[in-house]
Amino acid sequence: MIPAGLQNVEGQLLVWMVAMIRPGAAFVAAPMFGAQAVPVQLRLVLALAIGIPSASMANMTLPAAGIVSVPGFFMIAAEVMAGLAMGFVIQIAFAASLVAGEAISNAMGLGFASMADPATGQSSPAVGQFLSMVAMFLFLAADGHLALIATIAESYRALPPGQAWLSFSAIGSVVEFGRLAFSAGLSIALPVGFALVLVQLIMAMIARSAPTLNLFAVGMPAALLAGILLLGISMPVMADMLSNALRLGLEQAQILGGGRG
Repeated sequence: MIPAGLQNVEGQLLVWMVAMIRPGAAFVAAPMFGAQAVPVQLRLVLALAIGIPSASMANMTLPAAGIVSVPGFFMIAAEVMAGLAMGFVIQIAFAASLVAGEAISNAMGLGFASMADPATGQSSPAVGQFLSMVAMFLFLAADGHLALIATIAESYRALPPGQAWLSFSAIGSVVEFGRLAFSAGLSIALPVGFALVLVQLIMAMIARSAPTLNLFAVGMPAALLAGILLLGISMPVMADMLSNALRLGLEQAQILGGGRG
């Protein structure tokens, strides 16, 4: 016979498990939280700490048929979709730094210089990795991680568990928001990339006027030196553009968490 104090333990554990799904899915898709260096146990603890009070605030109840049922499956699927959408738009904002780094690296002649990205484990250009680290510092300095957690918690008011299906317009806004990774990335790379194109044109004119000049021995060091100097000069402007891209990502996450699209 089950003691009276333990009769509702199973139901409470199921409520906690469902409450962890939305923040857990957001942390998997979001940068920094979803990095391979972050232990899975830490993500589970954070998801539990955020999900339990948020679900209690929304008065979450499980389907009458239980979790292992069609209503339970749709409830879990909706939670996963809502969490992934909020985390993915932040990832799109961070992708602008990688796009900018790719463009600058190719213009500098450093397209072959790559390093392992600790967040994804994949190889990325060295300049892109540098800009990604700058974006991460800006995100933390502006309390972006706290803003993301607050957005996830507030989403339980507008999208309570069991009614968290995103509308077609909301899903379409996520797809449309993907253009930010390209437009913002090219805008960030424009000051340095355009100047490096001018350097390449000057080197081409020099090579044309002096055919005996070894262009590869002179052009690549000149482009590399010019790129490093231009990165240092334009870094304040690039940091502002990165901050703007991250702000747009957080605003889009808030729009999705508020049930708007």
